[in-house]
Amino acid sequence: MLLYLVALVGLYILCQWYRERQKVENLTEKCVFITGCDSGFGNQLARQLDARGLRVLAACLTPEGAEQLEKVTSACLKTTLLDVTSSESVEAATEWVEKQVGDKGLWGLVNNAGVSFPMAPNQWLTKDDFAKVLNVNLLGVVDVTLHLLPLIRRARGRVVNVSSLAGRIAYSGGGYSPSKFALEAFSDSLRREMHPFGVKVSIIEPGSFVTGLDKCAAEFFKTLWSKVSPDIKELYGQEFWRKFNQTFVGSRWKKKNLQIVTDCMEHALISAYPHSRYAAGQDIKFFFIPLSYFPTLLTDYILTYGHPRPAKSLY
Repeated sequence: MLLYLVALVGLYILCQWYRERQKVENLTEKCVFITGCDSGFGNQLARQLDARGLRVLAACLTPEGAEQLEKVTSACLKTTLLDVTSSESVEAATEWVEKQVGDKGLWGLVNNAGVSFPMAPNQWLTKDDFAKVLNVNLLGVVDVTLHLLPLIRRARGRVVNVSSLAGRIAYSGGGYSPSKFALEAFSDSLRREMHPFGVKVSIIEPGSFVTGLDKCAAEFFKTLWSKVSPDIKELYGQEFWRKFNQTFVGSRWKKKNLQIVTDCMEHALISAYPHSRYAAGQDIKFFFIPLSYFPTLLTDYILTYGHPRPAKSLY
């Protein structure tokens, strides 16, 4: 009996191994549109897919980002400018993509553009601070996806949405975690809706891939404490601000291997059997995802252990 069980498990592993390695055909004819290619995951993925021979349509926020990407890629890669928070910009990018792909349609859409900041205790922020993040990470994704869905359905292609461990566990205040929780819900509903049309939808959940503060985030932290009301300053205290600021600005963050994430994106685009979800990184696989299933009391204790306490904390 034990021998049969071992053989069954071995056969299952072998079948999974085989499925994982099956690729779609005619990759060099596939067009993939990627948002947020100025830097980070989007930039790495654009270069990676270009090297593999796919037709990459890379959307950058700035002309400088587009120019730098073009310098390190082949002539097959095309760039355009896109601000996902602007409907006019999204419409212009959609028209550009349609001209590029023609009757074949769009094989892949990677919604990678995103922002993390403003990120701070909720009481320090305003509604506008939340809106800045939600407009990019959620509403921008929805706008781009809805505009390009007709082209994706035509190709029976793929939609890849970049979520986060913050879509599993809210580890900080601000709009980042709410945007990623909502993005997970949008992706799930879209996946079920698109299944009858032959379109596959995947979610990428990177772990803690910190690439450092951008200029906007650095400027935000410079002025954050000055914008906080006197009552909130008294409630938290100068020492809390100092330690919080040191966490984001004073510490030297290490940049992890971005290819851990972009390999998951690539698999979602070129595999014959893409996953619905990809957990990218050992920390999210073996810590954050299990932690999300712990009792709330235990999760709260683990996530707040060692954090600075407000000056007028009751505990």
